Amino acid sequence: MKLFVCVNQVPDTETKVKVGQDGKTIDHSEINLILNPYDEFAIEAALQIKDKTPSEVTYVSVGKDSNKEVIRKALAMGGDKGILIKVGEIADSYSVAKAISAALKDSGADMIFFGKQSIDYDDAAVGTMVAEMLGLPSASVVVKLDVKEADRKVVCEREIEGGKESVELTMPCVITAQKGLNDPRYPALKGIMAAKTKPIQEIAASEVSSLTEVVEMRKPAAKQPGKIIGTDKSAVPELVRLLHEEAKVI
Repeated sequence: MKLFVCVNQVPDTETKVKVGQDGKTIDHSEINLILNPYDEFAIEAALQIKDKTPSEVTYVSVGKDSNKEVIRKALAMGGDKGILIKVGEIADSYSVAKAISAALKDSGADMIFFGKQSIDYDDAAVGTMVAEMLGLPSASVVVKLDVKEADRKVVCEREIEGGKESVELTMPCVITAQKGLNDPRYPALKGIMAAKTKPIQEIAASEVSSLTEVVEMRKPAAKQPGKIIGTDKSAVPELVRLLHEEAKVI
C-alpha cells in the first residue's frame, strides 16, 4: 500500500508568540518550531498499517527548508521518504490544499493522512479540501481505524456532536486523525540515525494564490484589574451600580 502523511511545522505551544513588525505575521526570531501534535496521530496510524501490511509511508510538508526538520522527525518515528513542497510566502489553507492535491494527484496513494487540524491556525480545513480536490472519500476527527486491505475498505469511528459515528470508506481515501486514535511512538536512536539518510524530494508548489489576506494581527487586550467591593450582602447595591454604570451589562 502507498500511504502518505501530511505534516506541518508549527510554533511550540509553550512559545510566547510575538507579532512581527509588519503587524501581519508572527515574529519567528524567538519561536521554537515543532511537529504539529495532531500530525503525530496521523503518523502513528500510517506506521501501524505498515507494521501489519507491506506499505510505503511518505511524509509530505508544504513550506520552506525548515520544514525538513519535521519531515526528519517523522522519518525518525518510521517511514520511508519525504516530499517538501516549497513555497516562498505564507500560504492560506486553500493554497496549501491545492499544492498537496497537485503533488499527490498521480501518486497512486491508497490512503492520505492528516492531523485533524494544525495548532497554528486551527481551521481544520486542509485535509477535507484535499479530499474534495482529489475527488476522494474522507473521514475527519477519526478516533478508531480498521483497514481491510483485501476488500479495499476502511472502517472509521469519528467524533460527532454528542457521540460517535461509524463510516465505511473505499480506498483511496483521506483520513484526518483526532487525539485518542492511538499513542504515537517515540523515535528510537536507530530511527533517528536512519532518518538522516532517508531521501526528501523537493518540488515547487503549483502556482496558486491565497484566497485570504491577513490585514492585521494583534494580541488580545490585557485584562482589566478586578475589584473587591465587599464580602457580604452589603456590597450588593454597589455591585449592581457598577454592573449598570461601568460594565453596562444590566
